[in-house]
Amino acid sequence: MKNGNPVAISSAVEGLVDEALIKRLVQHLGGSSGPVYGRRGKQYLLDKLKGYNQSARFRPWIVLVDLNHDDDCAPPFRTSLLPNPSPNMCFRIAVREVEAWLFADRERLSRFLSIGINFIPQHPESVDHPKCAMVDLARRSRRMDIRQDMVPRPGSSRKIGPAYTSRLSEFIQDATNGWRPDVAASSSDSLARCLRCLQQLMATGVNREVV
Repeated sequence: MKNGNPVAISSAVEGLVDEALIKRLVQHLGGSSGPVYGRRGKQYLLDKLKGYNQSARFRPWIVLVDLNHDDDCAPPFRTSLLPNPSPNMCFRIAVREVEAWLFADRERLSRFLSIGINFIPQHPESVDHPKCAMVDLARRSRRMDIRQDMVPRPGSSRKIGPAYTSRLSEFIQDATNGWRPDVAASSSDSLARCLRCLQQLMATGVNREVV
């Protein structure tokens, strides 16, 4: 916070669920969400990464991407993509997809999906394909509307249901009964690192490297 005003954070993300999540993290830490860029998949974001990093020379930024499925460790992957981050750049990797960060609040997610908590992974960052796992959990839901919204129609070529994104965004943005970043961070190291990076950026205006 500068001069009593919340720090505005510009961001770039792969998609709409990621956007909802970043806005929730910034809000949770007392910041203000600035413009959001990307939202057209990982490759588009990476193609623009150099420009985002240039902008971060002058204002705070966070860029969030998923870990590639053929990579096992986030720090070297992050360094390979952006070896020289600008001082105001918080460049973070979700292991392996942002849905894993949602698994990390098992109690609230089980309530939201209306399934038993034991179905939700206890070690979210070990799940190979969290988005597919999220759809499979929704398929178990006792609520028909969750199944209809989040699970693809029979015979559909889609991997997610028609309202998958809006349902998860609803869960993320519900500060009263939905996802809890601090709780989730205790079970997700990549989320905990992201929170620390944002905290530093908002406190000082500078990202002191969080590896």
